[in-house]
Amino acid sequence: MSESPKPSETVPKQDKPAVTEPHLTASSPPTKSRRLQKVLAVAVVLLALLLVAQWWNSRVETGNLREELARRLQAGDSTNIETKNLASTVQEGVKELQAKVAALEAKQAETQSQQLALAQLYQDLSKSRDEWVLSEIEQVLSTANQQLQLSGNIQGALIALQNADRSLSRPDKPQFLSIRRAVTQDMDRLKALPVVDLTGIALRLDSVISQVDKLPLYADEKPAVAPIQPKTQVVSPSENGAQGASVRAQASEWWSSVQNKWHSWSSEMWGEIKQLVRVRNVEEPDALLVSPAQAYFIRENLKLRLLNARLGLLTRNESAFRSDLMAAQDAINKYFDPIAKQTQSAQTILRQVQESNLSIEMPALESLTAINNFKTKH
Repeated sequence: MSESPKPSETVPKQDKPAVTEPHLTASSPPTKSRRLQKVLAVAVVLLALLLVAQWWNSRVETGNLREELARRLQAGDSTNIETKNLASTVQEGVKELQAKVAALEAKQAETQSQQLALAQLYQDLSKSRDEWVLSEIEQVLSTANQQLQLSGNIQGALIALQNADRSLSRPDKPQFLSIRRAVTQDMDRLKALPVVDLTGIALRLDSVISQVDKLPLYADEKPAVAPIQPKTQVVSPSENGAQGASVRAQASEWWSSVQNKWHSWSSEMWGEIKQLVRVRNVEEPDALLVSPAQAYFIRENLKLRLLNARLGLLTRNESAFRSDLMAAQDAINKYFDPIAKQTQSAQTILRQVQESNLSIEMPALESLTAINNFKTKH
């Protein structure tokens, strides 16, 4: 350490303070520059540590996600086997239903053969004209009553009743008035029944079945890939301390430019993140991990459910019809994207079909009872 001048020596001389003051002003700017350089270096190190920590955390999370995905895929294979077993069970059920339909067709053919045999028998018998007319009307009304009770063919029963009324109006005999009155009452009751458009409902179900392959699944949506942002390089200021006052003048301009760049980059990054991220409420998380093989069986099972509902509709089995419709709607809600227009359209059609009332009790034709009573009296 250099010796300081004595007070006795510095007082008489007047130029010493003028010499030390420029020395202090010349040493101040380099000290501030070195402090600013140290702060920037510390900030760069902290930023690098944060980036490394974030990269390591992302890598660990990616590894965990891969392990979880592998476990889910193994569970999906077991679910696939169960789905195959369920599909085979449903196919067996369809075969049983087809066998029942074949049995009904055989019964119908047998009924038609019986009708032909009865017609031939009535032709062979020599009866009076009144008996022949009554027998013909009874045969027609019996057939209409069978179709009304089995398949709910209201229109066919009305046509049969109109033909019977026309046949009864030909012979001008008052004894047929009671029968005609019963026929008229039957026609009024059938006309008052609500009409169920079975053909229209079946066509709606067919339209939904044709759209099953186009319905988007939760697992079909491909997430957008985040764009890779270029790494920003932080340029350290020059370590040359000879710049002096120019470094202090440029520091404010540099800091303002850094702030502007940071605000523009952060706003642009936030806009990209808002476009990439979409939050959805999925009640069944497993629906997001459906494999292509599972998606095929899901669509086929949905088609089978809708086909079973169509079969229950045509056979007027309301319990089977509604249970299959509810199962189909549950499958759509579980595995398919409800936001898609195709899914919303299919759900709307199924709700409209489900609102159809099939539980219509078909009345028995009282005209047959009137004919039997007429034969008993005469």
